[in-house]
Parts: sequence; structure tokens; C-alpha cells
Amino acid sequence: MPKPLIGVTTYLNPARWGVWELPAALLPEAYPRLVQAAGGIAVMLPPDAPSLAADVVARLDALVVAGGADVDPVRYGADRDPRTGPPAAERDAWELALIGAALAAGTPLLGICRGMQLLNVALGGTLIQHLDGHTGGVGVFDTHTVKPVPGTRYDALVGEATAVPTYHHQAVDRLGEGLIASAHAEDGTVEAVESADGRWALGVQWHPEMGDDPRVMEGLVAAASS
Repeated sequence: MPKPLIGVTTYLNPARWGVWELPAALLPEAYPRLVQAAGGIAVMLPPDAPSLAADVVARLDALVVAGGADVDPVRYGADRDPRTGPPAAERDAWELALIGAALAAGTPLLGICRGMQLLNVALGGTLIQHLDGHTGGVGVFDTHTVKPVPGTRYDALVGEATAVPTYHHQAVDRLGEGLIASAHAEDGTVEAVESADGRWALGVQWHPEMGDDPRVMEGLVAAASS
């Protein structure tokens, strides 16, 4: 049986290599490495026309929406907090279209950090634009404990409280329609969300690609293989 094809969304940032300094579609190497270690084939999905999202998803066995810039508060009807980062309008539009297409098609979906937040926003939820104490400083990953909600998909995958690598300053506020919280930090912050209707749609607030626990990605790859 061929390995499942897992699409992973990308960052859009200036980059420099050799003598070149150009706009680039970037993906930290840890993402494809985690997909590959879990038994999948990773393909990068740079932003494209949102109208093409359904065609792209139809060619995939699963979708990963990667971390990155803050979601534009206009997407959930909020005024911009001064601590919210600059908007990434092209990426927001593309990834929201991909999420909608994956949910409509029943394609397994994993949102990581920004990806979890965007999944929540796609379903009508809102975000806390800034919280303190959840990162180790600018550009530094920290760890904190995440506890599963019993009976959830995330609980079935992990089954225990675990220390996870984290780097974020935003979080879920009001849950999107059809989502349930499936893990929390010790202070009550929502750390995982998932579809309540049985579809394989899971978001985690932390960065599994930066740790040594493959169980969430293994769950996605298993769903993509079924």
C-alpha cells in the first residue's frame, strides 16, 4: 500500500541563501521530518487561489495546517490588539479555504498552533489575542503540561498528561461551531480542539514537530491510510 500524501501549508517570508535574498515559501524542516517519521509523504502547499483549495485537497490523503503568523482579527470580527502581529492576508485566505475543503470532503486534518487557531476561526470561533506565560521568550520554545479531556480523540491518541514544546501568545477563546476542547493547560487554556461529529479534525496549540512524541502525527497518518 503506498504511503499517504500529507499536504503541509507553508510560511511566506523573505529568505536569504547564497547570494539570493527573495520572497520564499518556507517550511521548517521539522514538519516534513515528523510526517516522514510517522509514515507519510510530505508535500508543501504554498498559498494559491482559494478557489483551487478543493482541487488540492482532493489530491491529498490528509492536510496539516502549520504554525506561523497571527490570524488577522478581522477574520473573527475583533479589533486588533497592539500585541497582535502583522496580518498574513494571503495565507489566511488560502488556509481557511483548505480547511473548509478538508472538512467538506472528510479529509483528515491536523492544525498546529496557528493551524489550530485558524481551524477554530474557520468554524466561527474567536481567539484571545495575547496571553502571558506560555512561551520562553522571543524565538525560544518552552514546555508545559497538557492534560487530555477523557473520551476525546486526543485522549485516545495520547492518553496521559504530557509536557509539550510550545511557542505561542494567542489561544482559543470562544470555540467554533462543532468543535470541542480535548486538552487543557494547567491554567485552563485550551490546548487541543477537535471535531465533535467524528470527523478526523484535530488542532493542537503546541508544536509536536519540535518534540519527540509522534503520536498525534501518527494518528493523522493512520487516518489518512484508512
